[in-house]
Amino acid sequence: MKKFKFTVNGKEYAVEVKSCEGENAEVVVNGTQYKVKYQREEEEVNTTFVAPKRQAAPKAGKAESATPASQAVPAGSGFRAVAPLPGTVQQIYVNVGDVVKRGQKLMMYEAMKMENNFLAEVDGTIKEVKVRVGDNIIQGAVLFVIG
Repeated sequence: MKKFKFTVNGKEYAVEVKSCEGENAEVVVNGTQYKVKYQREEEEVNTTFVAPKRQAAPKAGKAESATPASQAVPAGSGFRAVAPLPGTVQQIYVNVGDVVKRGQKLMMYEAMKMENNFLAEVDGTIKEVKVRVGDNIIQGAVLFVIG
């Protein structure tokens, strides 16, 4: 499943996590298999979402075109695309600098034992990719910033 290297009091340990169910795990430490119990610390998740500001409707007599709400991006930081469910990143289809359209696949992740596509919610340019293939993500975590 996952491999780690730990150094404890100057001694290095090769640890492979074979399986995890609930609070039980099977691990191999330097070639010896163990069944262990573990406890996860609760991570604080900021799930506050600030909606992009909408432009005011054009005043009568002016020939200005308003930007559609799907393209509206908060000034400066960009649109923060967040994970709707916890899961594991399987594939990422975009890189920083890529231009994306609303509804375009940004990544595929496994959640609730199903493969799910994560789609762009706005048109724009990928400003940041905050995840890598294999990352475990939590609900509300920022995955991409789109400007």
